[in-house]
Amino acid sequence: MARPNFGGFGGGANMQQLMRQAQKMQQQMTDMQQKLEEKSYEAASGGGMVKVTVSGKREITAVSIDPQVIDPDDNEMLEDLIKAAVNEALRKLDEDRESSMGKMLPTGMGGLF
Repeated sequence: MARPNFGGFGGGANMQQLMRQAQKMQQQMTDMQQKLEEKSYEAASGGGMVKVTVSGKREITAVSIDPQVIDPDDNEMLEDLIKAAVNEALRKLDEDRESSMGKMLPTGMGGLF
């Protein structure tokens, strides 16, 4: 009687090799995640008048505001500049994370992160 073929996953040696590869990939992804969390991402708005730094853990670690942009009669402009800088820093972080993690995945699976 013939053994069933499970698309290459049936042999014990093949399964062990697949498990080792999966464990190696998981360790590489964990290492990459740690490296990304240690990075910083800076962005500016208002021609550099507002600068924000975000950690790889998605935490704001620094905010710098040029005193010239502080106008007590126009709070909304300063708020918009801060939001723009924060959003740009987070976009840079996300782009770096997706690019770094995507390099570790097989072709065609890069959009998972």
